[in-house]
Amino acid sequence: MNLYTIRRRNARKSAAELEAAASRAACVLATAIVALAVTAGIPVANAAAGSTCAGDAGCPRHLYVDVHELGPGGVTAEAVAEAHRKDLEVEDRFDVTFERYWVDEDDGLVYCLSEAPDADTVVRTHREAHGLLPAHVFPVTEGQAAALRRDGRLFLDIHRLGPGNVTAEAVAEAHRKDLAVQAAHGVNFVQYWVDEAEGIVMCLSEAPDAEAVRATHAEAHGLLPDRILEVTEGE
Repeated sequence: MNLYTIRRRNARKSAAELEAAASRAACVLATAIVALAVTAGIPVANAAAGSTCAGDAGCPRHLYVDVHELGPGGVTAEAVAEAHRKDLEVEDRFDVTFERYWVDEDDGLVYCLSEAPDADTVVRTHREAHGLLPAHVFPVTEGQAAALRRDGRLFLDIHRLGPGNVTAEAVAEAHRKDLAVQAAHGVNFVQYWVDEAEGIVMCLSEAPDAEAVRATHAEAHGLLPDRILEVTEGE
């Protein structure tokens, strides 16, 4: 995670904490008003709803990776940069923070990393911004980040292990093994993301070529990716 992303997350976290406090205060006040009305015998419509916080402000947020499948020749890095700019213009309305994205122009794939209250909010933000909706939205946890050396090509490799077949702890151990042997292959594993429910693991690395990424995984633990994409990164 780079310094820019950390600052954005911290700023959004501070704002969310203030919104959550205000939302909790409103809930307490609404509950007190309903209680007084009921005690006084005054009919109150939807009294139960009066004790429930309304709106998304202050909701806990999670990490998501959403995937756009636009097809070979269907996307350029420049077009994705423009779409990302539009996402940033409207993200505050939905309490979403789009952090980074990766583009595979050859296969027409775009992977977007965001922090949001839920997956539907990610989709609604994209719809409002530019209308390009993702084919998949994966809730993920992320591993320990390493610095980009910026001395190699960038790859995103995808492991599809199946629902129930992976845990964040197991991926952390496999990643540790990758780090132990990566130098021999000229690879720098930068970050990874795990969706335990779907059994999806995504690894971001710098490497001379895709074969070096595959060889590192093979030597480290034998868990080979289903796909290795060469990507460009934006934020």
